[in-house]
Amino acid sequence: DVLGWDATAADVRCAACGAHGAIAVTVVYVTPMGTVARCPQCDSVLATFVDGDGGRVWFGMPGISALEMTH
Repeated sequence: DVLGWDATAADVRCAACGAHGAIAVTVVYVTPMGTVARCPQCDSVLATFVDGDGGRVWFGMPGISALEMTH
């Protein structure tokens, strides 16, 4: 929903180890503090999602060096 399209098949590249693949194969951890997607190869944080007040969502991609976008 945050990205605005079905990103599950989008190819992402890990900035830490260079592995790439569909974002759907990332390892996702959901905690009360937010959601974290990690690289399945090296366990680096790829993306974070934190729900804020008023329906706001904070989205970060600290470990993604490239994201394929299709339209």
